Amino acid sequence: MQMLYFGWVRQRIGVPAETVAPPAGVTDVETLIDWLSGRNDAYAEALRNREALRVAVNQELCEFDSKVGADDEVALFPPMTGG
Repeated sequence: MQMLYFGWVRQRIGVPAETVAPPAGVTDVETLIDWLSGRNDAYAEALRNREALRVAVNQELCEFDSKVGADDEVALFPPMTGG
């Protein structure tokens, strides 16, 4: 699974992108974020406030109950602002 991080999520985690292999029990965005949060303190802090996170799976905005799989690209980012 390809992970992409943007904005303050990227700053707190410390990497813009990475390839991860979550365990079999990770089947949706919510469980993916739970698993990522357990990796270390930087992930836990960056992903602590779920209300401040947005997610896209394969470049489509989605909800936390959206399914994810090994071949997906998942992006995590702060809410978008207009200008």
